[in-house]
Amino acid sequence: MAFLDYHYFSQALGKQTAAYVLLPETGDGPFPVLYLLHGLSDNHTIWLRRTGIERYVASLGVIVVMPDGGRGFYTDAAEGYAYGKAIGEELVARIDKTFPTQASREGRVIAGLSMGGYGAARLALSYPETFRATHSLSGALGFGHTDPNPDDARIPEFQRIVGKDYKGSDHDLYALALKNKAANTLPALRIDCGTEDFLLEDNRAFTQFLTENNIPHEYEEFPGAHTWDYWDIHIQDALKFFFPA
Repeated sequence: MAFLDYHYFSQALGKQTAAYVLLPETGDGPFPVLYLLHGLSDNHTIWLRRTGIERYVASLGVIVVMPDGGRGFYTDAAEGYAYGKAIGEELVARIDKTFPTQASREGRVIAGLSMGGYGAARLALSYPETFRATHSLSGALGFGHTDPNPDDARIPEFQRIVGKDYKGSDHDLYALALKNKAANTLPALRIDCGTEDFLLEDNRAFTQFLTENNIPHEYEEFPGAHTWDYWDIHIQDALKFFFPA
């Protein structure tokens, strides 16, 4: 596939940022787009470096966009960067302007791991008119809803993102899911997590909430931990979910 290291100035972030982009080698388009999000400690280069994503999508006729989300959880921080707007609005518009995309809700899906798993769900639920489906791998799905471990040294950093009154806010996946259900705007939701993953209980709690509130979703657990071995395998499940044909 053609590979682009796409650099641009983000008005939403007020700074230069970047994304990796994979383009199909055959066909004239328009092509559907997969937005693929990284985790807390990584950047836009990591999916291409640590998985076989290029091989997995090569025959699908899909554009893959892997943006840099910093440590911002793909949401608009109470104090800091507006990563939600930067990716959910600004980047989508840029990609549609630059490449032969299927520029509609039906042509866009979003997935991610860990912080990016939360981010994929949050962006799909925040912009249901933009994304038709989302897949969270080992997602930090309690972020913005569950009280953090009081011993976590990152609490000040997280509070700058979600503020102090985060439950029920636009950072809270539980609240966003109910909002979309009420408005009949739910995207297709798929979630998976490893049985040895430290985020397993957060995934179980969120999917139990979805079940109790009759919100359609798919959920699976597989052997594995919070590792690239796990994500390299199960990103392939996400592709089957998004592009079953």
